[in-house]
Amino acid sequence: MLRVNTRPRSNWHQLAKEYGFGFHTMYGEPYWDESAYYQFNLKQIEEDIEAPTEEIHQMCLQVVDKVVRDDELLRRFCVPEAFWDSILNSWKRQDPSLYSRIDLAYDGQRPAKLYENNADTPTSVYETGFWQWVWLEQKVDSGELRRDADQFNLLQDLMITRFAELARQQPGQTLHFSCCYDTVEDRETVQYMEDCAKEAGLSTAFVHVEDIGINDLGEFCDKQNREIRWMFKLYPWEFMFEEEYGKHLTKTTTNWLEPLWKSIISNKALLPMLWRMFPNHPNLLPAYFADDKAAATLTDYVKKPLFSREGANISVYRDGIKTLDSQGPYGEEGYIVQAYHPLPKFGDNYTLIGSWLINGEAAGISIREDSSVVTQDLSRYLPHIII
Repeated sequence: MLRVNTRPRSNWHQLAKEYGFGFHTMYGEPYWDESAYYQFNLKQIEEDIEAPTEEIHQMCLQVVDKVVRDDELLRRFCVPEAFWDSILNSWKRQDPSLYSRIDLAYDGQRPAKLYENNADTPTSVYETGFWQWVWLEQKVDSGELRRDADQFNLLQDLMITRFAELARQQPGQTLHFSCCYDTVEDRETVQYMEDCAKEAGLSTAFVHVEDIGINDLGEFCDKQNREIRWMFKLYPWEFMFEEEYGKHLTKTTTNWLEPLWKSIISNKALLPMLWRMFPNHPNLLPAYFADDKAAATLTDYVKKPLFSREGANISVYRDGIKTLDSQGPYGEEGYIVQAYHPLPKFGDNYTLIGSWLINGEAAGISIREDSSVVTQDLSRYLPHIII
């Protein structure tokens, strides 16, 4: 695994405009960075990332099966009691899933270690499935990369295939896509996924999260009062539970992407459960609920809120002393602690690998880097190749 400096394409800003990549720069700072790329060999991808990703996913499903049947564990996961039966039923029905992304610390030599599972609302889909592939093709065509340079990137193809499979399970239904207002990244991500759904032959519609309503029959509807029978939402389940319309979730006939049972494995409480059920697994780090006695055995650790996203409210402790503390709105729900295992450092950059799954199948990787050991919303995205 190498970080290789390279020359940015002279026309990439214009191409980004043509292809609708509007969040390549955020708040004046570069998000997309093609001044370098990461290079892997095939063994690293297949044995160290792809295979463990699928194994970890299957382990996570075993956690779901345990938690949804245990009231005390559901409390530990801070799931509101009003939704317990609905989540259990969603799991028993095996409500279909679309995608997930697990975040890994991997240096190209030692086993990849799971940081967390973004199983409900993972972003960076567009830049992974489409934009970095365009970069690869153009770098190869220009002669700057070898003709045999490849990329672990099946994300777009597998997503379109999965949408087609899901359409056969929901014949004739329109799939609504949704995200919040005033989020360029989320809106363009959802637009890309809607384009993939259309490519698969689906009928689609869009509604902002803030415009979701309830009709006279108690069913979810959009701003035009069209009933929402099937919805992809780029909006976390724990937020949905708190919305005014949340009380209707237990009664509605709407089918959701991601399904209700995904609220279990998008929760950081997953991490101590994985360690409890699969102790000493080579791809796991020791993790405990913060109030467990065993948590005191860790002197170097990371403290994470159950619902934290984009690196918010993360604290790093070395020898029991806090050395880093990121800001954010989370924490009231409780914390877990995870053994400190710093991201590998390439030059001045700490590097995180996001490993994607479509319906449980490893589908590609995304790479983020930052000068901080905590990867956050504005951490840079870099492409990769396989040689």
